[in-house]
Amino acid sequence: MKCVYTAPRLTKDNRGLHYTRSAMPDDPFAMLGLPRSFDLDRAAIRRAHLERVTPLQGESDEGRIAELNRARAALEDHEQRANVLLEVLGGLGREQDRTLPEGFLERMLEVNERVEAAVSGMDQPEIHRLLDEAEARREEHIRRVGELFAGLAGSARSGEPGRAEATLREVRRELNAWRYIERLIERLERAEGSELL
Repeated sequence: MKCVYTAPRLTKDNRGLHYTRSAMPDDPFAMLGLPRSFDLDRAAIRRAHLERVTPLQGESDEGRIAELNRARAALEDHEQRANVLLEVLGGLGREQDRTLPEGFLERMLEVNERVEAAVSGMDQPEIHRLLDEAEARREEHIRRVGELFAGLAGSARSGEPGRAEATLREVRRELNAWRYIERLIERLERAEGSELL
């Protein structure tokens, strides 16, 4: 199964600057010669990238260099790496499966009420508390996704395809919740930054 991953790319057209998605022909792990693993060291990603880009410099292979740069960017970001790995392993993308962990939306309704009150009241101490909580939730999702991917390796070795499929679905739910938390963090950072204006 050949996976095509799309990475964000800043482009300019008659509407101005905006992000578009450009397809990577191969999975970023293979492009950089790295193992398909969530637990990659940032230094190893950069080394692998440099090993592949350096010989191409001076040649007019800008397209290949751009692909390698997008592969590096995708693997350096934890969330993008998890999404790429999930798709490469045969899991569904966020467009195909938008499910969330049980009880997540109910918990987020309460958090959103607190966020709304803090932002509308310009309550910076509460905004800081909420941002700290959201960042802790992000770390929990990173930890949980890492555990699930590690468990997948065990499922593959034991030859339990049903268990592996269920784990891939669980990873997708965690990634959907993680994306929700990332948007919450972005909103809180904007509100936190408004105090500087």
